[in-house]
Amino acid sequence: MSQYAFGHLLRIKPDLNVLYYYQNFFIQGTTLYKGSTYGFAPFGFSGVTVNRSGDGLEATVVFPNNDITRSWAVEAIDQYWVMEVDVLIIDETDNNGSHQPVHTYTGQVTGGQWDNVTVSLQLTSVLDAVGTDVPRRSLTRKLIGNLPISSNVRLQ
Repeated sequence: MSQYAFGHLLRIKPDLNVLYYYQNFFIQGTTLYKGSTYGFAPFGFSGVTVNRSGDGLEATVVFPNNDITRSWAVEAIDQYWVMEVDVLIIDETDNNGSHQPVHTYTGQVTGGQWDNVTVSLQLTSVLDAVGTDVPRRSLTRKLIGNLPISSNVRLQ
């Protein structure tokens, strides 16, 4: 008789390409899912809440605080990397990708913190600009051109 459990697959994307593939179920192992190989990382995923209006889409990914995590976590916060988490029902006897997907959460890293034990990254949905903050972006000359230096600006 098989036992089933929830597991998570995490894709970390600094740009359009995936930099890291992690899973948190098969300890010291890998799993295949949709053509990609996910290595083990001890992380937790929590905090997704959705109401009828669709707002409140925030989540947290928690990693152990070590040299490997710290090597990319600060950059992920500073550059607002995107993380995709697949929540799966996993048959613990099969790590070859025949897992049943429950849902996928896509969020942008908008903040983080760490202590002696953990590195915690806050994710905000890139799809919900009304219920939460619009993904943070600085106004620069490269993005929008010259900015007015006077407060006396009129739109016609």
